[in-house]
Amino acid sequence: IGPPLAGGFYYDSYMGDSNAGGALKEDDYKPVETMVAKIIKEKQKFERLVVTKEEALEMFTGNPFKEQIISTKVPDGTRTTVYRCGDLVDLCRGPHLPNTGRIKAFAATNHSATNWLGDTENDSLQRMYGISFPDKKMLKAWKENQEKAKERDHRRIAMKQNLIMFHELSAGSAFWLPHGARIYNKLVNFIREHYWKRGYDEVITPNVYNLDLWHQSGHAMHYKDAMFCFDVEGKEWAMKPMNCPGHCLMFAGKIRSYRDLPIRYADFGVLHRNELSGALSGLTRVRRFQQDDAHVFCREDQIEEEVIGALDFMQSVYTTFGMTYKLELSTRPKKALGDVELWDRAEAALARAMDTFAGKGGWRENPGDGAFYGPKIDIKVMDAMERVHQCATIQLDFQLPIRFDLQYNTGSKEKGNEFARPVMVHRAMLGSVERMFAVLCEHYGGKWPLWLSPRQVMIIPVHKDWNDYCQEVRDKLHDEGFYADVDLSKSTFQKKVRSAQVDQYNFQLVVGGEEVKNGTVNIRTRENKVEGEKKVDELIAYLKEMRAEHK
Repeated sequence: IGPPLAGGFYYDSYMGDSNAGGALKEDDYKPVETMVAKIIKEKQKFERLVVTKEEALEMFTGNPFKEQIISTKVPDGTRTTVYRCGDLVDLCRGPHLPNTGRIKAFAATNHSATNWLGDTENDSLQRMYGISFPDKKMLKAWKENQEKAKERDHRRIAMKQNLIMFHELSAGSAFWLPHGARIYNKLVNFIREHYWKRGYDEVITPNVYNLDLWHQSGHAMHYKDAMFCFDVEGKEWAMKPMNCPGHCLMFAGKIRSYRDLPIRYADFGVLHRNELSGALSGLTRVRRFQQDDAHVFCREDQIEEEVIGALDFMQSVYTTFGMTYKLELSTRPKKALGDVELWDRAEAALARAMDTFAGKGGWRENPGDGAFYGPKIDIKVMDAMERVHQCATIQLDFQLPIRFDLQYNTGSKEKGNEFARPVMVHRAMLGSVERMFAVLCEHYGGKWPLWLSPRQVMIIPVHKDWNDYCQEVRDKLHDEGFYADVDLSKSTFQKKVRSAQVDQYNFQLVVGGEEVKNGTVNIRTRENKVEGEKKVDELIAYLKEMRAEHK
């Protein structure tokens, strides 16, 4: 198989036992690129053929992988499409370019091992990634951006800055080292500050539940393979992969009035998802993570106001990070559940909220791409390299309130209207803290802003005689909540300054005899800009102002 990706495409091939030489190597890239260049030069046509299921099975007899795809994906009595390009005939929906001559630049970009259908019990396959462009200049620009991306890779930066580690005894779960934990906790506390201002109540919910909960929520039917399940006294339990069912139990725990709504539950609970080992990737695909997860239970007439509030929350967060965003409204899909009129009203409320927030024309519609349980707003953020990330989300849910029979007292005395169902709003600003850490690590290139930095101040004595004074300054900064260190090593002054800058300390405070006498420090920035002498108390006030403004 070989599907297109956002940044190119890949193709999986069975090449025999990888231990017996059937594995791809970087040395294979050049021959592949040479062969592709030859195919491009020949301007080979892409020819589309429509065949029956039986004809397709006959065409690919002897290829067990294609046979399985055709047998399981093509319904009996129907047809499918194959494409011919030169000597290659393959299953594909298409469409394709008229011929290979339209491609002006190609590069083999990466390779990896995988398993058929992602199941480790199946045959091992070799995967090669590639990318093509209609212009050679575009390939050159892409390669330059890839080099920048390598330098900013969060795995590289996190290792260099001693932020996280992984271990095979808990694959897919990060070990947060002291300096990494500082950033992690800053992100969590940043969201908590917003919760305090925006009327959210933080809750703590269990990590493990009887699987009956997940049957009631509907997740067991679609999601059980991605859950860690185990036996407890003869009954099946599982670690939670999301927080929403637990919040439904809390809402249902007492009688609710229309006056109580909206109720905004926020939860940083630890979540676990049983990702396949081959799918794990740094902090972007993990088994253990936390989300800045919140669920709002509101009346239908409150949807618009709650969505505007969530969008304002999102804007504040990503403006602080220095990132831009785009909004999309994903509407009712074909497999949607629930009353069509309710869907229409909810979509109209979301559209009004987005018009109010972003203005008409400030967002686009994505027809039919909503979740089966309700429409959603997709928020796509762009980092410093103009890469798109899907982190924040705002989703309406009509189904969980039905599954958990959630109700509130409407205050009406009219028979049959005494109770109504709340609408549930799923929302997250960071998404998973782990993934947002990775995104920000690459966005900043490891140059953390002061408020988020795990290494804020390095104090450098010019001579050992000033060590005690430096320690006093460090203690003052520490008491004000700043991460400050003193370099008491025997390195030269120039090396101490350079080491602090390489380690990404935001400021270096140089101390000599004059500074000790005046009760000051001499300030240098990470970029080696000399800002001059400042009283220690003035410096602390300056740093506190920067921290408060998230600079």
